[in-house]
Amino acid sequence: MKKFLVVCGCMIAFFMLTIPSTMAQCAMCRGTVESSMGNGRNNVGVGLNTGIVYLFMMPYLLVAVIGYMWYRNSKKTQQERQFVTARVQQALHQK
Repeated sequence: MKKFLVVCGCMIAFFMLTIPSTMAQCAMCRGTVESSMGNGRNNVGVGLNTGIVYLFMMPYLLVAVIGYMWYRNSKKTQQERQFVTARVQQALHQK
């Protein structure tokens, strides 16, 4: 469990450190920003970049949450199986 959390923490740190390089824009967004900058509005580009990063990260976060929930559920099921197996073995040894 600790190893899993360390790996997730390292991945999050990596993404946080590389955010300036992920602020790229698609061709349509770039055209919108260039036309709005021609009109004197500079804050449109920042909003578009934030939206792009948000849309980029959400699927990965959802997959990470689903993977964590699956991992936690499988660990719980494995512990229950081990408990039942131990109880059966204990019952067989008492006879």
